[in-house]
Amino acid sequence: MYAIRLFASAAAAALVVATPALADPVDDYEEVREDIWQWSLDNSPWLSESVGDRRNDGKLDDLSIEDYDRQIAKTREFLARLNVIDESALPADLRVDYGIIKTSLEDEVEGSAYDHSRYVLFTNRGGWFMSLPSLANRSPFFTAADYESYLQRLEAYPAYNAQGIERSRVAVEKGLTQACEPMEGTVERLSTLVAGAPEESVFYGPFRQKPSTIDDAQWAAFQARARETIADDVYPAYEDFFKFYRGEYEPECRTGAPGVAATPGGAEYYDYVVGSYTTTDMTADEVHQLGLSEVARIRAEMEEVAAEAGFASRDAYIEHLRTDPQYYAKTPEELMTYASALAKEIDGWMPKLFGNLPRQPYTVLPIPAAQAPGNTTAYYERGSLETGQPGIYRVNTTELDQRPLFEMPALGVHEAVPGHHHQIALQQELDLHPLRRNGTFFTAFVEGWGLYSERLGIEMGLYDTPAKQMGRLSYEMWRATRLVVDTGLHSKGWTKQQAVDFMTDNTALSAGNIDAEVNRYITWPGQALAYKIGELKIRELRTRAEEALGSEFDLRAFHDAVLENGAVPLDVLEAHIDRWIAGQMGG
Repeated sequence: MYAIRLFASAAAAALVVATPALADPVDDYEEVREDIWQWSLDNSPWLSESVGDRRNDGKLDDLSIEDYDRQIAKTREFLARLNVIDESALPADLRVDYGIIKTSLEDEVEGSAYDHSRYVLFTNRGGWFMSLPSLANRSPFFTAADYESYLQRLEAYPAYNAQGIERSRVAVEKGLTQACEPMEGTVERLSTLVAGAPEESVFYGPFRQKPSTIDDAQWAAFQARARETIADDVYPAYEDFFKFYRGEYEPECRTGAPGVAATPGGAEYYDYVVGSYTTTDMTADEVHQLGLSEVARIRAEMEEVAAEAGFASRDAYIEHLRTDPQYYAKTPEELMTYASALAKEIDGWMPKLFGNLPRQPYTVLPIPAAQAPGNTTAYYERGSLETGQPGIYRVNTTELDQRPLFEMPALGVHEAVPGHHHQIALQQELDLHPLRRNGTFFTAFVEGWGLYSERLGIEMGLYDTPAKQMGRLSYEMWRATRLVVDTGLHSKGWTKQQAVDFMTDNTALSAGNIDAEVNRYITWPGQALAYKIGELKIRELRTRAEEALGSEFDLRAFHDAVLENGAVPLDVLEAHIDRWIAGQMGG
């Protein structure tokens, strides 16, 4: 995911004097914006396919460092063109547009100064090697051309994989490997992708059911080619990665302090990602202190819920919730049935909370077997009307004794609706330039909205038992402890055990979930900070609107206003809501 920072890099700022000013600011800006969009489509097969553009059929992204440098050079060129445009001469909507796109490009340039951005290509949760298994869910399959494109991408995977290995080899040379413990089991998990016969693999999935648009002879040829490609290209490429990982990467993984500050240039890189993911100028220490404050507040609320449930203390109630079998599904099917029924219940509330609803539906599916062990409890995959793909709310059906049912209401509203699916699907349908609909992503906004959505479950009446109330508070506490744990690991020298102990002491999460989460924070510095920072800003803006508008406050209109520009930096959101409040008051 992209993460955006608010201030320009020195390199970008230096370009201001390099290009002469142009004549018509609106025309010039719209021309640059369209050029950026077309460049993005030209150079990202994943993006172009998701919006129904066929220019990159059969291609995968270019993972070479040479292409990375070429893209950064082009980003600098676009910034130079933006910097000579008189922003004040643009109409209000284009000023917002200009600021968002310029900020996105500035962040890319600033991040490129760090070797971590250039060479660290995977975490314990995924990397380029997980893009191919998801391809079947991200691609259109309507015509023979669709299947041909998919087969060509399978055939292109060995070269793509080799590029990823080569850049990761440089990461090893530069001392930028991940910490050892969070990466344990990487090859074992991925090995399930290549364990069976080609026709049993996830890569063969699109060829199991023939569409009516393809005749029998061509379909048989496609199936034979798919089996051959998986056996001769895909499986050997994964074995190449396993050989590299076991022989070169794993022996050099880091022991000792797991945080990124223990790597060359890591402390400075972490300062960058704190700002990038939160879209603020907060320091790591300020984030840490905010986290401690939020933990104390939420802990007090948890004590009240424990007393309501008849327990002497929060800790006693959490121990009960963690160990009593009544709170856990006995089979994967039971968990999926519960999650799906709850999703439909929540759907019924959406017209009461929003005036604008997206056309794109979503579905509820398990996390694929190869990705589930050690993964988080659930996540969302964006869909596409152009490719015929729904949004997907993915639920982890492994380790059922670690997946309490009382957490499912908070989980569902975050990952599906009114959280990620509603926000992302709506953004894809907004009346904005396609670069804004599809090409900008601000983690603080997207994940902040997801966490804010968990609070909307209160207004839906979803947390109708003390256990479910504790589930919501535990999820909020989970995001608050992230502020403490992520900064502790990466800026204060914490060990993994310190992080685990802090989360165990303060959340109601199971031991398995805590271990998976801490491993995620270690291998993906800074990303976990975005959730709470974004949520607190949206809550602050709602309170501001409620106090200013009083009885005239319209919750549906407020929610629509928050979402009507898509994902934006938090300062842009604040300015927009302030204007919206003034407009509601007749100002």
